[in-house]
Amino acid sequence: MSRYTGPSWKLSRRLGISLSGTGKEIEKRPYAPGQHGPNQRKKLSEYGLQLQEKQKLRHMYGMNERQFRTLFDRAGKMKGVHGENFMVLLETRLDNLVYRLGLARTRRGARQLVNHGHVLVDGKRVDIPSFSVKPGQSISLREKSQNLAVVTEAIEVNNFVPDYLTFDADKKVGTFNRLPERSELSGEINESLIVEFYSR
Repeated sequence: MSRYTGPSWKLSRRLGISLSGTGKEIEKRPYAPGQHGPNQRKKLSEYGLQLQEKQKLRHMYGMNERQFRTLFDRAGKMKGVHGENFMVLLETRLDNLVYRLGLARTRRGARQLVNHGHVLVDGKRVDIPSFSVKPGQSISLREKSQNLAVVTEAIEVNNFVPDYLTFDADKKVGTFNRLPERSELSGEINESLIVEFYSR
């Protein structure tokens, strides 16, 4: 299954969660898309709830099903709680950390920056969005990319950088200090439902 490239606002409304992180999609029309959207009273089955939770997380990070499942299986081989390990692995993706540092306004924008070769990890160019960043590594922009309008605009708008990252806005350099704790990740996701979904 390929990556979803349709309208992200419709998808956000269908899943009931802001996939862009801005909240604008849900703010205006907080119901599912389509002519019956405002009046839907459909009760989801247990499987439906598990599937919806999985889709929320998958679309939030903009991954296809194969990538998502591979990372989930990798999390299962680590020590600790399977669901929490999975959330932490998702958070260490390069495109996500570029977004968290505020170098892009959305994860889609962050993925494009990485794909186009604007991002450096420890001074070396990395153009793979799924690249797993290790604690202690630094994330910066190529010299030619320092003054990109989209980056400057994103930094001006961003007013929050998580505790597990440090960011120097003048030099446009961020450092991944440590692995995040579950309490620092999205509270809108119930990862135990995703574990149940894949354990069927």
